[in-house]
Amino acid sequence: MTPPDAAVHGTVAPGFEPVRDAFVANFAERGEVGAAVCVRVRGEIVVDLWGGWADEARTQPWRDDTLVNVYSVGKAVAAALVLQLVDEGRLALDQPVADVWPEFGARGKAGATVAHALSHQAGVPAIREPLTNEDLWDWDRMTAALAATEAWYEPGSRLIYHTNTYGHLVGGLIHRVTGRRPGEHLRAVMDGQGHDRPVAYWIGVPDAELDRCADVVWAPRGSTGEGLAAADGDPSTLDGDGRLRWLAYFNPPGYSSVDVVNTRAWRQTQVPSTNSHASARGVCDLYAAILGDLGTDPLVSPALLADATRPWVSGECPVLGEVGTFGLGFIPTNPRRSFFPNPRSFGHFGTGGAVGCADPDAGIAFGYVMNHVIPRWQSSRNRALLDTLAACL
Repeated sequence: MTPPDAAVHGTVAPGFEPVRDAFVANFAERGEVGAAVCVRVRGEIVVDLWGGWADEARTQPWRDDTLVNVYSVGKAVAAALVLQLVDEGRLALDQPVADVWPEFGARGKAGATVAHALSHQAGVPAIREPLTNEDLWDWDRMTAALAATEAWYEPGSRLIYHTNTYGHLVGGLIHRVTGRRPGEHLRAVMDGQGHDRPVAYWIGVPDAELDRCADVVWAPRGSTGEGLAAADGDPSTLDGDGRLRWLAYFNPPGYSSVDVVNTRAWRQTQVPSTNSHASARGVCDLYAAILGDLGTDPLVSPALLADATRPWVSGECPVLGEVGTFGLGFIPTNPRRSFFPNPRSFGHFGTGGAVGCADPDAGIAFGYVMNHVIPRWQSSRNRALLDTLAACL
């Protein structure tokens, strides 16, 4: 069990006590180090729990406002910002990316549409030009390198998960349309909705929030959570999908966060696909905002959200190493990536097990974050919480 000074804290509404039991069991039985979970039902918080440790040495207790890297949970948030621009008529799903980002149309990418970008079909799952971590900290350098990359395949012809480039691709769209980088645009959108308190979700952590960040604890050390070791080896010895996969994860070397994850530079740069930092409340609140359950208009209109959260593409993916199914930035619930029993539920997992998701029919918004990153997206920990919550409803 966790020691008394790092015990589980928070509240649960009557009827949701089994979720607290499952959360406690994650520490006692499933190796959790530090974590939090938050659930809203039609806007009302029914679960708000946190516990464990914010560092590997187990000296800093996890607090209600602790932030942690949530990895690919951020892809759905970035996509929601683009979908809002579609709702506003500032973008269209069938519009070429090059309409608003002319440089992106080079080298076989002129046919890539906004929908292709959102659904991992834009043809740029990796950047070909060799890059360094100094490039990684430079937004303009990264987006320019992505725009200059020759398409790996004809846009729209194939699903290949844009594991890291998604952030610069979708974020680049946001930047070109709004004039703001994705982190600044997210703050403007959420602040404009007039919430009582800022949503605890950052794409680029500001100086004042750095002390709230928990350290990520890798298990096994040096892995990316997708079954890859550290960025050693020579990609020039690889070809085809093997070279693509290596570059997708390791060009620049720290693109998947390996060896940089707990640094100030990583926390403060903007890689919306991979390095967003959030609390469980922050993730939950964003999904509640998407549904329109925070007392304001939905972040994405119900009709567009229903379209975006249906399966748009499915197929064997060399980056994932398995079959993937995606909507427009969201994962529709499916046997390999399931959220809730309702077939209209949707969300996105992150490397190691973080998850944000929603059930629009039941009005559920869910956020779970943790710092002990274990391989792949689903884990016994997030499954215990999701399945227990579903049984409470």
